[in-house]
Amino acid sequence: MNILVVGLNHKTAPIEVREKIAFGGPKLEEAINILRKSNAVKENIILSTCNRVEIYAGVSDIDSGTESIKNFISGFHNVPRDLLDKSLYLHSGTDAIRHMYRVASSLDSMVVGEPQILGQLKDAYDEALKLKSTGVVLNKLMRKSVSVAKRIRTETKIAESAVSISFAAVELAKKIFDDLPTKSFMLLGAGEMAELAARNLINSGVRDVLITNRTIARAEELALDFHGKVVPFENFIHELIHTDIVICSTGAPHYILLKDQVHRTMKERKQKPMFIIDISVPRNIDPQINDLDNVYLYDVDSLQGIVDTNVQERAKEAEKAEKIVDEEIGSFLKWHASLAATPTVVALRNKAEEIRKTEFEKTIKKLGPMEEEKIKAIEYLTVSIVNKLIHPPTVALKSDNNDKEAMMDVIQKLFQLETEKGEDE
Repeated sequence: MNILVVGLNHKTAPIEVREKIAFGGPKLEEAINILRKSNAVKENIILSTCNRVEIYAGVSDIDSGTESIKNFISGFHNVPRDLLDKSLYLHSGTDAIRHMYRVASSLDSMVVGEPQILGQLKDAYDEALKLKSTGVVLNKLMRKSVSVAKRIRTETKIAESAVSISFAAVELAKKIFDDLPTKSFMLLGAGEMAELAARNLINSGVRDVLITNRTIARAEELALDFHGKVVPFENFIHELIHTDIVICSTGAPHYILLKDQVHRTMKERKQKPMFIIDISVPRNIDPQINDLDNVYLYDVDSLQGIVDTNVQERAKEAEKAEKIVDEEIGSFLKWHASLAATPTVVALRNKAEEIRKTEFEKTIKKLGPMEEEKIKAIEYLTVSIVNKLIHPPTVALKSDNNDKEAMMDVIQKLFQLETEKGEDE
């Protein structure tokens, strides 16, 4: 059986195309069941996320399998084939295995190292298992893809460094405060990036949350979402005495927090460390504040510098991950190649067992009444002889060699074997 991947992602298709062929909700089950009825597609798994839609398939013939899947996508979503063909990519054989390993390991993601894709892939596989649309090949390949992804996360640092402004801000906060969950923070303004950083802080365990914004309704909305307390915008400076972390992103065209104000605040805080993140453009926090002792101020550019460095680090780790992918491909290919010999191996074992059993029963009848222990000893002897005789050809058939087909043909003729097609299924 051949392995085939047909799909598109954020690199090959804009969101307008991706959303047209997404398999969300009830559509997924319906789509899998339709593909199951295809003569050209023996096994299938459908992965559908915001950044990619891919069909992993086991097919007897690459060309007919590809056409069948393309026509299915076009018909299911009522999307013209010419539009699809501009965006779809195809991978088969070794390339398909590599692609699946890279997807599971997030090497093919928009953000290399992100953890979400592995969970999404597991969910897609679970759905396929539930609907019984997979078989021996895709089951093995999906389990292997998950183990490869886990190995890469264990043996590399591909997911360890923050590669977004919001995550970089939280990682810095963790370095400044060992006991981050015990700290308080203030969200000053309601910019999207600042809001995301605030959400990441909450996910890291911070519970003491203050929200302030010029529009009180927006502050109340965020306070409800973050389980925080609203502070009137005109009073936020007074609340800084009790605030360890400030995330600022307002639309003000000038500084709203000055050095002298923070200097007075630090005296009242008895110089307890304060971490300030200014994600506003133009900046809302006076950069001279960074001159104060125990005050750590970062703006967008300084955070972006950290992100750029981390992206470079992830790129280095990705190179290590690619080597692991190559190594693991070889392991799967050996297993996949052994499937071709499975019907012959099974037929050989069945033939040998049939002969052994017939001759054993004839011999026991000739010998007459015997103790049960002796009968078992004779049977054990026959089983042992048969196993030793068929072991060498079994090993040879399962080994990785170039003349496997010739070897199977010879063994089938020598032992007069009748093999069933699809025994490996």
